[in-house]
Amino acid sequence: MENDKVKRSYHFQVAEVVDNKVKDVFNFNFGGHHDLENLVDKAVAVGNITEKHARQLVCGVRLLHHVLKKYPDNEAFKAFAPKFKEFKDALKDQANSK
Repeated sequence: MENDKVKRSYHFQVAEVVDNKVKDVFNFNFGGHHDLENLVDKAVAVGNITEKHARQLVCGVRLLHHVLKKYPDNEAFKAFAPKFKEFKDALKDQANSK
């Protein structure tokens, strides 16, 4: 989504909150050259999406893309990958048209 190839690393932490008690579920590090903050800003600038949902979208797309690339021979992923690429390309086109 951008030409910037600086290696970045992000830490994701997922916690469940029940009755105001926080329980850690899992956490992991994720890296790549995409600037997630910049991608969120682009998604919000395109319009029709809140910042919260733009964050969710950007994280979901980046994480799913990473898994699809890591397991290209997985039959379910192989069937889904072209559709995902179409979706990702449509998002890019929309962001670049604004």
